[in-house]
Parts: sequence; structure tokens; C-alpha cells
Amino acid sequence: MSLLIKGATIVTAMDEYRADVLIEAGKIVAIGDNMESRATDVVDARGRYLLPGGVDQHTHFALPFGGTFTRGFETTTAAAVGGTTTIVDFAPQISGLGLIDSVLKHEEEQAKGKSAVDYSFHGIVMDVSQRLFDEIPMLPDNGIPTVKLFMAYKGTPFMVDDGTLYRYLSDARAHGITVMVHAENGDLIDVLQKACVRAGELEPRFHAVSRPPLVEAEATARAMSIAAMAEAPIFVVHVSCREAAAAIRSAYLAGQQAYGETCPHYLTLTVDDLAKPDFEGAKYVCSPALRSKDHLDALWQAVSRGWLQVVGSDHCGFDWRTQKHLGRDDFTKIPNGAPGVQHRMEVMWTYGVETGKITRQKMVDLCCTAPARFNGLFPRKGHIGVGSDADLVVWDPGHRGKMTAADSLEGVDFTPYEGMQQKGRAQKVFLRGNLTVEDGKFIGTLGQGRWVKGDPYGAAYKGL
Repeated sequence: MSLLIKGATIVTAMDEYRADVLIEAGKIVAIGDNMESRATDVVDARGRYLLPGGVDQHTHFALPFGGTFTRGFETTTAAAVGGTTTIVDFAPQISGLGLIDSVLKHEEEQAKGKSAVDYSFHGIVMDVSQRLFDEIPMLPDNGIPTVKLFMAYKGTPFMVDDGTLYRYLSDARAHGITVMVHAENGDLIDVLQKACVRAGELEPRFHAVSRPPLVEAEATARAMSIAAMAEAPIFVVHVSCREAAAAIRSAYLAGQQAYGETCPHYLTLTVDDLAKPDFEGAKYVCSPALRSKDHLDALWQAVSRGWLQVVGSDHCGFDWRTQKHLGRDDFTKIPNGAPGVQHRMEVMWTYGVETGKITRQKMVDLCCTAPARFNGLFPRKGHIGVGSDADLVVWDPGHRGKMTAADSLEGVDFTPYEGMQQKGRAQKVFLRGNLTVEDGKFIGTLGQGRWVKGDPYGAAYKGL
């Protein structure tokens, strides 16, 4: 069996051209013209763009929080409908276990047989011990080329001190492991949160008051310095403010291997959303906090110019009524995070490409190719090339609609993008050559996703 996608304009991170794509056994085997005789099936994609399947490097499926969990891998159908064919999920370290055993357990119990898209994993450090360092040399053989450490959340076992971050960066470097950091000053946030609580300032809007841009900027600059001392690459996730983006840019221009990611909500939503009445503001509680419009403008400039290299959703499928309300009387108890895996590429096309803030090629780079590179998945994922997996999106630029929770497959009762305009959508999505989305509807099967193990020494070591 062979499939030919015919007539589309192919968009990669570097090029845009018209050609046909021939698929056999789940792989792209040829790109060119006049290949109808080699195909048993033909998809007419004239008037459409053909994009690589999206790679969302920042998701939290089945994440435990305060006795509750985010929605599980059965809701990865939302990723597929949004044009994402591979996710890189953060697998939380389990107390008493190392990162490798924690990832294996997360995959076996949460992802295997449930995921609608292919998946890979980051390790998350949540229990610092000597074992954490002893297993670093074994991470690459287990397909775990990235590990995340937290500089925030004081009072938890996973906030690391500067010495631990330096040591981990130093040891990871020798094995091609890319260290990712959540860069916020946990000590200052703790002081500011307690001050808000003492003053009776408990509404969701005080989440941003207790996490101002400077706590992120300070931690990001400090992380750059620590990485420079360790002579190691560093990747800062979910950058939300211009000062943090500038710190990463400055480190890179000084010769460091310093990189960063932002998210669609930091490019389109503002701190004003946290002040919505009737506890609606809780829907927008995420960390780092949402910022004012001037920060949004600076972040669009950063992604356009390559100072931030990736856009991930930071998808956290918490329900508003049953989970966000855990913090109804105290914003510090609101589960942090919001859904977004379905709308990531839609937001970037509508508010980036359609407004002229970024090009189509830049969107593909941010949402597909660069995340594949940083996570050791390129060129198998995030690319349209001979030998790559046939993860492909037939994108309809003429679609017009609105983003709503009612049309979402994320499994929760809200979307932070409710009512926002949508221009363009994934009309058809192929996962390894299998049609998974048709006319914007999921028609695949749960469990079709496979674990794709990442390789070490990704883009953080090689550059882009």
C-alpha cells in the first residue's frame, strides 16, 4: 500500500514549495512530481498547505497535583485534532524512584495503549538524592535526553538549590543530556505569596502580584550564570516576560548554548484575564503568571527573531469547577496550568502567521522542527523529508471559526482561548501515514501512539 498526497504547498522550517509526497510503510519515500503510478491511494490537497506533524514538547498528562490529576493520555485526541502528532510529556519522578524507573512507570501505566499520538518523555526532578546523579550516564540508553529542574515552589521536595543545579548541569553535559529549568525565584515568591495571604488578598489576580516579572527575570539570569560556570547548555521553559527572554538572548550572544521556549497563552492572553469576576480568573492561573501587553509584544519579537526557539503548549488538563475550585478561597491553592494542546498551532497560525508577526516557515520551526531537534527526535519527527515519519498535516488556511471548550477534546470544562477567532485548521492529519483526522474530526484509535525515544546531544549541543 502506498499513499500520495498531491497538489499541496509544502511548508518546512526552511522552504515553501509545491510538490507531491509519497508514503509507504509509514515513511516518506519520495517528494516530487508525476508519481501517481506508484500510489495505490491519492489525497487531493490542492489549495492547502502540507505541514510536518506538530511536536509539542511541553505537556502534562496524568500529572498529580494536591491529590488530583490532570486529564490523561486518552485526551491526546485533542493534540491530533490540533495538528500535533508527537508530544513530549513531563514524567514526574516518583518518590523513592529514580528518573528512569519513574519514566518507565509513567509510560506503562499512563501512556501505553492509550495515546492517540506518538510520545516521548522528559524526566522531572522531584526527589533529589545521590541516585539522581548516578543514573545520568544511563539516561540516553533509556531514551531520556532531557531533564527538567525547578528553581521555584519553595517547601516542595523538587525545588533545587543553585548547587544542585550546577552539579546536574555539569554531570549531564558529558552525556548529552539537555537540562531544562523552570526559572522563577522560589524564595521571593514564597515571601510575596505569604504577604498577600496576610493582607487577605486571596483572589486569582493576586497570583500575578506574587509572581511579578522580576522573579522570573532574576532566576533566568541566575540560571544563565550557573550554566556558564558549568560550561553546559541550558533550556528555559515557558518564558513569559521580556526580561527573561532578554537574559537568554544576552547569554546566547555571549557565546553560551542558551535557549528558551514560550507558550501560546503568553503570546495572546494578559494579566487582566486573572481579574475576571466570579472566580473566572482561576482559569488563567499558570506559572509563570500572565503578563501585560508590552511583554506579549516583546515575546512575539523574540520568537520571530529566533531569541526564543520553541512554542510549547504547557498543557495541563485541570477542570475548572472540580479542580481549580480547590483554591476558591486562596489563590495559592489553585492548581497551576491550563489546557492548550489542541489550540497551540491554531493560535500560532491565527495570531502569528495571519497577522504577519511570523512567517509560515517560522511557525513550522517553532511548533514542529525546533522541538524535534531539541528533544532528539529530528529528522524522524517535525520534518518533511525522505526517511522521516509520515506525520503530516493538510492545513486549510481558509477555515474560519472560533475556539471553544465545546469543540475541544481536552476533556475539561474550559479553554483559556474561549471565543477567540480561529483562522486555519488541520483538515487532515496523518500519523505515520495513517489518516487520523478528517475534516477536523478525530477518526483514529486510542493506543495508536508509540513511544519514540529521543537521542542525546540535541540542538542545545549542536545549535540550530
